[in-house]
Amino acid sequence: MRGITNCELRIADCELSEDAVADLQFRADPAGLDGSKQGESDMNQAQPTSQPAAESADVARPVFIECDNLVKIYKVADLEVVALQGLDLVVREGEMMALVGPSGSGKSTLMNILGGLDFPTAGRVRVGDYNLLELTRRDQVRYRRFMVGFVWQQTARNLLPYLTALENVELPMALAGFPARERRARAADLLERVGLADRMRHRPDRLSGGEQQRVAIAVAMANRPRLLLADEPTGEVDNQSAEQIFHTLRALNADFNVTIIIVTHDMTVSTRVDRVVGMRDGRTSTEILRRREGDIAIHEEEYAILDRAGRLQLPEAYIEALDLEDRVRLHLYEDHIGVWPEHAHRNGDGEGQE
Repeated sequence: MRGITNCELRIADCELSEDAVADLQFRADPAGLDGSKQGESDMNQAQPTSQPAAESADVARPVFIECDNLVKIYKVADLEVVALQGLDLVVREGEMMALVGPSGSGKSTLMNILGGLDFPTAGRVRVGDYNLLELTRRDQVRYRRFMVGFVWQQTARNLLPYLTALENVELPMALAGFPARERRARAADLLERVGLADRMRHRPDRLSGGEQQRVAIAVAMANRPRLLLADEPTGEVDNQSAEQIFHTLRALNADFNVTIIIVTHDMTVSTRVDRVVGMRDGRTSTEILRRREGDIAIHEEEYAILDRAGRLQLPEAYIEALDLEDRVRLHLYEDHIGVWPEHAHRNGDGEGQE
């Protein structure tokens, strides 16, 4: 294959960010794996499954991701920035969910940790059989190459501009040592699944923004990862393209039972997935669960998150509506807890009054 054969020689000529080049070189590091035999073994072990991701609610799927009291502190000069403050999160195998929150809420930091791109300062995080705090460099290469796939908002981090769509999808498999015939068939199949069978010979500059993102999804799925992380995948496309991208993600989730986490600040994404976890101030704060029949949502409910330390973040709308600040009054009832502003008092029934 023309583009892939000369890949290492031409990386310097590609208009990629430094992070993208470093990431590609890291994935190509031969010290991480034992060549083509290892690649064939991992490919054969991770076959697609016909089991749908949207199973009955009463059938519990195994826990796939577990974050326990996760802390991440960045040091900038003499300052310390706390990005994650004791975050707890459990994601079950085969879920398709979204992490939403404003800038600075910690969602991108969490994604980088789950992707093996960064390490927490404290806490515990497991993805499948991997304890991410104990990864050696060899384990990290294997984890990033076979366990997790990335879809970035910036096209330059997803696709090499001088390769066709087909060659871009083949590239991760070529770096992992898969046989040429197998990777060509796999790449063509993935492009067909994302609706681009007739565009596989085109380079990125001949594709629309939405088509480029669907190629990026195919690239991320090339090595059959169990976890797909998508960072603002619809942030630079129109509404129609965004719907196509989410349709593609839902189809891959159902066909391969891959766990998908979409990181975004767009709350409208909540209408497209069945679980939305809101983040605020480095912790999970709210959660929306939705039950569907086919593509139709028949029930949804929003919850506040109670972490293992007993901390509860009230929705900002509630805080503003009741003018809550500093201290609040609590009262335990038989089946619920009452919360009132500090300046309110309770009547004989325990209800808050001004």
